[in-house]
Amino acid sequence: MDLSFSKEDEAFRQEVRQFIAENYTDDIRAKSARSKHGYLDKESHVTWQKRLAKKGWLAPNWPTEYGGPGFTHSQKYIFDVEMGRAGVPHTIPFGPTMVAPVIMKFGTPEQKKKFLPDILETNVLWCQGYSEPGAGSDLASLQTKAEDKGDHYLVNGSKIWTSVAQWADWIFCLVRTSNEGKRQEGISFLLIDMKTPGVQVEPLVLLDGTPGPHQEVNQVFFTDVKVPKENLVGEENKGWTCAKYLLEFERGNPYSAGLTKAIQKVKKIAKDQKVGDHTLADEPEFRAKVADLETQITAMEFTELRIFSALSTGGNVGPESSMLKCRGTELQQAVSELAVEALGSYVQPFVEDGMIDTNEPNVGPDYAMTVAPYYFSLRKASIYAGSNEVQRNIMAKAVLGL
Repeated sequence: MDLSFSKEDEAFRQEVRQFIAENYTDDIRAKSARSKHGYLDKESHVTWQKRLAKKGWLAPNWPTEYGGPGFTHSQKYIFDVEMGRAGVPHTIPFGPTMVAPVIMKFGTPEQKKKFLPDILETNVLWCQGYSEPGAGSDLASLQTKAEDKGDHYLVNGSKIWTSVAQWADWIFCLVRTSNEGKRQEGISFLLIDMKTPGVQVEPLVLLDGTPGPHQEVNQVFFTDVKVPKENLVGEENKGWTCAKYLLEFERGNPYSAGLTKAIQKVKKIAKDQKVGDHTLADEPEFRAKVADLETQITAMEFTELRIFSALSTGGNVGPESSMLKCRGTELQQAVSELAVEALGSYVQPFVEDGMIDTNEPNVGPDYAMTVAPYYFSLRKASIYAGSNEVQRNIMAKAVLGL
């Protein structure tokens, strides 16, 4: 395993840092610092993504034939790490990271021409219609129905936990087109315009203080929604293949850079918090907890480097994506729990939507406002993209042969 980077890679690292310095401006940086879950307001998020698009870096995984930057594996890794270390807003993934690869692989030439350019330029935003009130990790039990009406489908049902649906122009959905055979065999992959009559978005109230202008998740209802047949991706009743392909892109992401930044924030909090005549950072028990998490984050980083090394020599991520998802989300939760412990009583008055853009002074230090809502938000991290229990089943089967 070769973990060294070439001179060209290091020059690229400096280019990424220069881009961040010039484009991660003070206004966006300030909003990021007050974000409860990584999202900004819609206008700011679109502004940031368009800056990435102008540079050609919005979709680092895309092949050059569709407008991707042509990154090498090492450049892609460096790009992800530097973005994570800087704490820039994450790219809303549903368009460029999720549905776009599916359209590239299974879509028609007409679908590619229609959808991919607008995704690449952030001219449209997408959301994901997978989970339902009765179909979460057991996604194959979904019941949103798409009836064949000749030249169109008639869709009825609902999708839940739909992130940024209130902003989205389009939604990609798994729908049931047949009840025959195995449950997975009757599912299709459908693209739906959110402006279509019969589509209704309702916010879901979370523990982090939403709904409001910075809400994250919603429930989407479909009542007799007409969807043209040309919006079917792949073959009818073969949508499960598309769904599995998409999840490869949802899971196999690096975590270590963001975790390193998060644990540094915990250490800063601990240095600020007084415990009698000393700080929390001087407490041996707390220092041991920090050291333990830093060790685990370092192990995560080297695991990512090992996988990156395999990719650079022609290997595939494979079931390791499930391992990254499990450990990455568990460590995210652990670091957020330690941040809550470190902040003590100041964790109580966490930020609500109406407080984000106000001039009112904060209760406690500025960084205190988002610690509690971020902790609450990360409770879902071990559930989305397939729960960690499902990931362990995948690893048991694909790695251990059980």
